[in-house]
Amino acid sequence: MDVKESMRRILEAESRAIQNIPISDSYEAAVEAIVEHVHRRGGKLVTAGMGKAGQIAMNIATTFSSTGTPAVNLHPSEAQHGDLGVLQPNDVVLLISNSGKTREIIELVDLLHGLYADIPTIVITGAPDSPLAKAADIALFTGNASEVCPLGLTPTTSTTVMTVIGDVLVVNTMERIHFSASDYAKRHHGGYLGVAARAKEA
Repeated sequence: MDVKESMRRILEAESRAIQNIPISDSYEAAVEAIVEHVHRRGGKLVTAGMGKAGQIAMNIATTFSSTGTPAVNLHPSEAQHGDLGVLQPNDVVLLISNSGKTREIIELVDLLHGLYADIPTIVITGAPDSPLAKAADIALFTGNASEVCPLGLTPTTSTTVMTVIGDVLVVNTMERIHFSASDYAKRHHGGYLGVAARAKEA
């Protein structure tokens, strides 16, 4: 198989995976939890994941922050060595694990509830019956599509759908809080995006 044919196969597989993300009422609940805790109670969104999922979690946090919803990323291992202290009572936590069995994330759930018993957790996972999904207040499922990696192991398709789910949460939260180009410009002073946002204000 040449590269162009492989590319077509990969694009088709990842496109199908995105189309097959289960649409559920849990998204409404997740957006409402974020708006309630961050924008009404003055807390923040805390994201966490390990490995590739952790990189997706960090990207989701920075995208939320740039669009008017304060967010930070918490490394699960560092949380066990004091970084858990970033959590505050009115925060909401978004946890990402494709398997729903990632040890550090499961341990983080216990740690954060040990600090604040009522802190709500939103989970993105490919495994509805996993320990993490069962422990979550709100679970968002990826559809658990097969990875396009030829070994079926490397996070590829799974990280694509996780990113898209993050985008769904970000965009719907922006709409809920009526985030404007003016608001965007205040958070982007440099670069092309800052210039474009200020142009929209004019």
